[in-house]
Amino acid sequence: MIKGLKICGVSDIKTLNYILNHPHPPKFIGFITNYKKSKRFVNFRILKELINVKKKKVKFVSVLVSPSNSILEKIKNLNFDYYQLYDVNPNRTMEIKKKYNIKIISALTISNKADVSKYKDYLKISDIILFDSKGYHKSESFDHRLLNKIPKKLNKMIAGNIQINDIASLKIKDFIIDLSGSLEDKNGKKDTNKINKLLNLSAKI
Repeated sequence: MIKGLKICGVSDIKTLNYILNHPHPPKFIGFITNYKKSKRFVNFRILKELINVKKKKVKFVSVLVSPSNSILEKIKNLNFDYYQLYDVNPNRTMEIKKKYNIKIISALTISNKADVSKYKDYLKISDIILFDSKGYHKSESFDHRLLNKIPKKLNKMIAGNIQINDIASLKIKDFIIDLSGSLEDKNGKKDTNKINKLLNLSAKI
């Protein structure tokens, strides 16, 4: 049974409020904090205003790619519960976790078994391990069968171009499911109709 949902790449207050006030909100909402190549990137001024809301029981996640000390200092007092770190080695991850007293989602990008096995290096320093594709902002997929031998006790999340209709087939997995691109319209904006469909579907699983 899936452990919950994360909706990633939220960048406007209307969508955020819709999700927070939905009868079946996700466990996590992610915000692209420093990766400017992503169409979902939110600059600091807007981000600061956007997430200054009552989160209720939803956890806010700052998505960071190889973050510099300056961006970490800039966001340290914002309303985040987790930092989701891409391209950050274990030592640097531990440094960030301790300095900012923040929960960590370590994001590993996957194309083969060797990529998957890297999770072992992050076990003691991460609250959640995310297995994602190599596509970053491009919503690419990877072979989820590569994760079949991951320990059940591992607190894990899966991403990589997951579609709403995939949820039914993933319901037997003990993952948190992370969606972004599949919840957008043809212009790349979050579509509340698709979000509604996802959240209502997940409530039935």
